[in-house]
Amino acid sequence: MRAGSHVEPDTVVCIIEAMKLMNEIQAETSGTVEKIYVENGQPVEYGQPLFGVKK
Repeated sequence: MRAGSHVEPDTVVCIIEAMKLMNEIQAETSGTVEKIYVENGQPVEYGQPLFGVKK
């Protein structure tokens, strides 16, 4: 996913590994990705924003 990409609610925006399982994360909204808050390989916490999407 890149800034400027258009997403729909069912668009997979990233994959997160948790306990050796790969989980696809969907956008859950329609809009344009304005900002990416985390880099590939960076650890994330529950509830942490990953992307900024402008509707």
